[in-house]
Amino acid sequence: MPLYKSYKIAHDTQLLVWKITESLEELSEGTVLKNVCEQRLSGMKSEQHRKGFMSVRKLLAEAGYSDLDLFYTEDGKPHLTDGKNISITHSYSFSAIIISNRSIGIDMEIRREKVIRIADKFVEKEFSYLEQNNTEDYVRRLIVIWGVKEALYKMFSRQGLSFKQNIDVDFFKMDDLNGTATVHFEEINCNLPFYFEEIEDFTLVYSIDNN
Repeated sequence: MPLYKSYKIAHDTQLLVWKITESLEELSEGTVLKNVCEQRLSGMKSEQHRKGFMSVRKLLAEAGYSDLDLFYTEDGKPHLTDGKNISITHSYSFSAIIISNRSIGIDMEIRREKVIRIADKFVEKEFSYLEQNNTEDYVRRLIVIWGVKEALYKMFSRQGLSFKQNIDVDFFKMDDLNGTATVHFEEINCNLPFYFEEIEDFTLVYSIDNN
């Protein structure tokens, strides 16, 4: 399938989503990779991961970039050669990128009840407002919280930054499709907005530093 969704969040911020329905061969067609990326791709044992990797390159092309424009710093954070910030995510049959002049982070997660079993690994203060008597709503909200913390972790890319201890997601309503979260770690002390939407069986979350 071609591009699933592309829109401008602001004048300097673009978000693109790809639904992966193609074969690896189809996703690879017309895409040139750097040597290091060819080696990385060939080392992936999972075809699903390879498809995710190549679909991100399709999204780059849609945004006017190529694999040659993408590089990673020692902390594992992706960057673009023109100085713009980029954040990347892929989960099963979807991948997404967000590109901006501002600090950004993005995540996409499949909604599964499995998240209930691991909630205590990334949730602490948020338990105070989570309603556990409605399983479906509980799962949906947990997935948003997880996605927010993943997105903010990608934004700051700091070793030792803890989902549970350093990132708190404030009370939010599913119908609002947005909220705020605080990050307290070393010299970082800030409150940031986040936005989310449910796409099929997945939840897409992103955050933009408006400061």
